[in-house]
Amino acid sequence: MTLMLRLCRRSYATKLKDHQVTMMARGLPKREPLPGVQNIIVVASGKGGVGKSTVAANFACSLAKLGVRVGLLDGDIFGPSIPLLMNVHSEPRINEKNLMLPPQNYNVKCLSMGMITPPDGAIIWRGPLVMSAVQRLLKGAEWSPLDVLVIDTPPGTGDVHLSLTQLAPITGVILVSTPHKAAVDVTVRGAEMYQKLKVPILGLVENMRYSICDNCNHRIEFFKKQTEAPHKRLPKTLISLPLDSHIADCGETGVPVVIKNPDSEHAKLFSQLARHIWSILEENQKTNETKNETKSNT
Repeated sequence: MTLMLRLCRRSYATKLKDHQVTMMARGLPKREPLPGVQNIIVVASGKGGVGKSTVAANFACSLAKLGVRVGLLDGDIFGPSIPLLMNVHSEPRINEKNLMLPPQNYNVKCLSMGMITPPDGAIIWRGPLVMSAVQRLLKGAEWSPLDVLVIDTPPGTGDVHLSLTQLAPITGVILVSTPHKAAVDVTVRGAEMYQKLKVPILGLVENMRYSICDNCNHRIEFFKKQTEAPHKRLPKTLISLPLDSHIADCGETGVPVVIKNPDSEHAKLFSQLARHIWSILEENQKTNETKNETKSNT
């Protein structure tokens, strides 16, 4: 009996030892800034089907309309949708440095696995191949010069998200969620992941909260006002978007709503989002320049 107790008794380390940390770090890519890219904004949500890609495409186009130099990277390896939303299907050319040249549309440089794989083929990869693909799309392309690189991410908190934070410094994250409790709960977990990785969360885009009747302009609310703890743990709501067939139709035709209907209320909301985020980035740049001047003078 005593022997069995000894065999069952185990000790568990609660903190990694120095040699363990060193061994784990060997397999990780080195985090380095992308040449010529000033800011990287990730559009994310733990939940699928909440409109991340639509938000990412319209956000990128709205930034471009402000005169910002913008790129849009499709981080969804298994279900890329940026080629459809941005109407960019051509395979990227390769320059003399063996770097991909992202095709451009609506003044936005775009890159996606959907451009370099057969449209009707399924990608069946394990984690290491996914991480390699993310690295190739991110660092194997000639993005420069860009003020902002927007990255559309897949659902979950897996390989793609971790690879992005390991490969390059992320300026901030825009979370996207519907007000549905199931979506909010998962979005909160996604937010916690980025908080643990010390990536700033810029705010929340609330999608599909309401709809506007085409006949009487009556606003129809789909969700009751939520006061549960998960909702309180979400960041500040930057904009609240409607569920609208016009936005979906524009996406399916490859012309984002901010391009096709620039004077619509939907386009104004995306423009509001772009102006808000760009003002944050400009303020950050001024702060960093002041810090650098202070260091150089001391």
